[in-house]
Amino acid sequence: MTTAPPITTAAEGRVAIVTGTASGIGAATAAELSARGWLVAGVDRRPSYGCALSIEADVTDADAVTRAVEKVEAELGTVTGIVSAAGYYETATVDDVTEAQWHRMLRVHVGGFLHVTRAALPGMIRRGGGAIVAITSELAVGGGGRGDAHYSAAKGALQGMMRSLAVELAPTGVRVNAVAPGPTDTPLLAQDSPWRAPEYLATLPTGRLTRPDEVALCAAFLLDDGTFCVGETLNPNSGAVI
Repeated sequence: MTTAPPITTAAEGRVAIVTGTASGIGAATAAELSARGWLVAGVDRRPSYGCALSIEADVTDADAVTRAVEKVEAELGTVTGIVSAAGYYETATVDDVTEAQWHRMLRVHVGGFLHVTRAALPGMIRRGGGAIVAITSELAVGGGGRGDAHYSAAKGALQGMMRSLAVELAPTGVRVNAVAPGPTDTPLLAQDSPWRAPEYLATLPTGRLTRPDEVALCAAFLLDDGTFCVGETLNPNSGAVI
């Protein structure tokens, strides 16, 4: 008589929320964590495929995110992993960026991270630990070029928030870290983007863009194996910033 393989359950503490799972880095991260046995709840404004649970919600809406976390905890169990990957990229010079563009950039990247973290944190603390990963950007560290100021500002704020939370939450057993990818080959990066230009790619040691699955591997490491990492940032950027 053969014994069925063990099923990963919420009791084993491997329930993750990943935001921005409809495509790109979020989708790749959800796939990687699912392959590792995590029960993944994908949160996006569009349906997420390949997740144990798909929830359509806007991360800028704090109440919607709270309801999403409550649904995850009711159906999958206590959340012990978060990857905040919801985001977008656009360019606008500082004299052209509108107030609406400025505030939306901050609401999505910084507000989205705050909302999902704040909603899931009580359960993590009750359980005695967990891991949170913010997807930031190489531009949070090295800055960008013309038209990148509001995006770089949002990602830089997210980087600073991650570091402060890492210190604040470490005594509770909750680890907070970040992954700061360089330009990544996702649909968010337009085909005519200067980051795809042969002239730019030639400046990279690898000669190519970062892939979503490479960013996902970094996020999964910080959730699974990087138990010694607190306030750290992994930089899968094809050597753009060394």
